[in-house]
Amino acid sequence: MTNKDDLRLLIDIAQMYYGESATQDDVAKRFNISRSLVSKYLSRAKDLGIVEIRVHDELFHPYKQLEEKLKKKYDLETVVCVNAADPSQVKQRIGDATAKFLSKVIQPDSIIGVSAGTTVYEVASNMYLNVSMNNLTFVPLVGGLGKEHTDIQANVVCDIFARRTGGVSVDLHVPVLVDSANAKEVLLAQNFIKKTFDLMKRVDIALVGIGGAPVYDEMTKAYLHKVDPTALENKERVTGDICYNFFDKHGRYVDTDWNRRVMAIDLDEIQKIPLVIGAAGGLHKVEGIRAALKGQLVNVLITDINTARELLKEE
Repeated sequence: MTNKDDLRLLIDIAQMYYGESATQDDVAKRFNISRSLVSKYLSRAKDLGIVEIRVHDELFHPYKQLEEKLKKKYDLETVVCVNAADPSQVKQRIGDATAKFLSKVIQPDSIIGVSAGTTVYEVASNMYLNVSMNNLTFVPLVGGLGKEHTDIQANVVCDIFARRTGGVSVDLHVPVLVDSANAKEVLLAQNFIKKTFDLMKRVDIALVGIGGAPVYDEMTKAYLHKVDPTALENKERVTGDICYNFFDKHGRYVDTDWNRRVMAIDLDEIQKIPLVIGAAGGLHKVEGIRAALKGQLVNVLITDINTARELLKEE
């Protein structure tokens, strides 16, 4: 059907059906053709571009275009943006959105790796499954944070996830940082610790927060005792962190004393995980998040709209 008369017929049929909201039976009677032929002509009209159907989901999902631009710029699988009128609500809103996303992608028999942090804690606190899932295992990706941050360390967050989903949690009984690189090697050789680190390599989904460069100063002051943070090697290269592995502006590992001593899954292993969800927001984290995206350390980003807009700006 390519001549002008045939195209005119397609246009008339499409106009009556879509423009006048007529039924296919009405169209069939008007043009003295069968109803099945009407359906065929309407499909043909769409194939030829005579009819273009658009779903305006931006009316119900106002940040769709913003999400699509971020997906394209950083080659991400999924982006979810949330709005929070009050900056103090950003973590809670991101946590809630991430919990909803995770509940959709999680599958029975999954192993879910979990980092530490306040945003990840919000995800766990908002987690809910509409249907029961068998054999869910939650494994921490980082060691404990000591006495000061017991509510947001990975072991605790994994336990919350397990209780809210009916799964099980695995404990990692090591500090976030040890005294030396040699001490790290000794601990990793211990059977009960090695088993947990081996399980990290089988993770199907990872849920991680993303830190900014100021975290480096905070963490080194707290854990690298008797060390002047300003004198640390390669300090100026640190842009952000995931699972307390510090990386540069390109999302690449930075060779620092901290990274050699941290008890956590390393960046290379994170990149091997099929689905890595980065839940982070706030303008103070923009550069850290941008670096993580450049380094392809996450393939799903859940953030707030203000952070998303900054990530789209030219550097």
